[in-house]
Amino acid sequence: MDEDTIPLAVAGVSHHTADVAAIEAFRFADEPEFLAAAKQRFDGALLLQTCNRVEVIVEGDVADLRQFLAEQGRKDFFVHEGRGALRHLFALASGIDSMIVGEDQIIGQLKKALADGQEAGTASSFLEHCVNKAVHVGVEVRKRTLINRGAVSIGSAAVQLAEAEIGSLAGKHILVVGSGEMGLLVAQALAEKHLTAMYVANRTYGRAVILARKIGGKAVHLNELYHYITLSDVVISCTSAPHAIIHTADLKKAMKDRCWPVEGHPRPLVIVDIAQPRDVEEGAGEIDGVRLFTIDSLRTINEQTMSTRKAEAGRAHDFVEAELEIFLRHLRRRNADGVLGALHTWAETIRVRERDRAMTRLGAADPKVAEVVDDLTRVLSRKILTEATFAVRASAEEGDLEAAEALVRAITRGERIANGDNGKK
Repeated sequence: MDEDTIPLAVAGVSHHTADVAAIEAFRFADEPEFLAAAKQRFDGALLLQTCNRVEVIVEGDVADLRQFLAEQGRKDFFVHEGRGALRHLFALASGIDSMIVGEDQIIGQLKKALADGQEAGTASSFLEHCVNKAVHVGVEVRKRTLINRGAVSIGSAAVQLAEAEIGSLAGKHILVVGSGEMGLLVAQALAEKHLTAMYVANRTYGRAVILARKIGGKAVHLNELYHYITLSDVVISCTSAPHAIIHTADLKKAMKDRCWPVEGHPRPLVIVDIAQPRDVEEGAGEIDGVRLFTIDSLRTINEQTMSTRKAEAGRAHDFVEAELEIFLRHLRRRNADGVLGALHTWAETIRVRERDRAMTRLGAADPKVAEVVDDLTRVLSRKILTEATFAVRASAEEGDLEAAEALVRAITRGERIANGDNGKK
């Protein structure tokens, strides 16, 4: 199996190739609808959507994937195919490709993409095999290297960004909007900052209560959002809402309530929007006193603490390359199974026929004799096929499936590969 015969293609956008607006525009709001459409075109399809990437993974041809995405109104996306697509999946799961190098959340996100595909009926056995292997590689990289040292995440990077803007968070009031996985990561990063108060707002109040209890914060109803924005020094928003939840006009009113009595200017408010799609309307950053940051702003955060991780990424890359070669050999062996199946079926047909002829000639009805003859023919068949089986597997592992198929054809047609005739009469 060479690069061109691996039926895997990946296309999409990420923080490497697009800003937050472009990633937002590329997203598929209705994931089940997208997967249903992909199911009609590919043997398998998965959709990975995170705060800084949207990627489509298919079992199929890369040209078909390009055409399909163009029909979906998408453009300016990267593509990987064959070996390159596998390498990309392994690097992705390992954290090498992440904005925050080594972050752990990508493993859960890949698992979710696979689970969603399974639920939609678009996760082929081949894609399951590839993604599960990628997840395994990602876990092993984190065991063998220090790439995830310090448990840095997008959530904790958002907290670092807030600290960089206003200094120590001790004694501050922080509002976290969203109580999902990212909200939990943000809250955990804030837990030891000696805040005066941490508020947790969520569309489902019960979930806000659960998160607030975990970290000693206060749950608030979403309809009280702007009241608590008025009270807060920092707002970190990370919901999964399909539209903005912090609107420019409402925020402008809230900022008027933050005005200093004498100066007439509002107290500064830092808003870090790490949601995708974005939670905060773009115009909010132009309001007096508001400093608005997005996922794009995190690119320059944490460079010093990331130096160790980036050094470890080299070791991780070497491990990924080694695992890639192992997995490719495994896929090639799987390709050989069909060829070997034909060979062994052919041999079994001949064995049974010749066994029955022998028993007829012997004219023996003794079960013991029949058992001995049957065992003898099985052993002979297995021994005769041993070298051929080894040769077929060896050819397949080297990526030369055509040679493996030619060898089987030569054997099953009674032809000989000798004197340089390559099995041709």
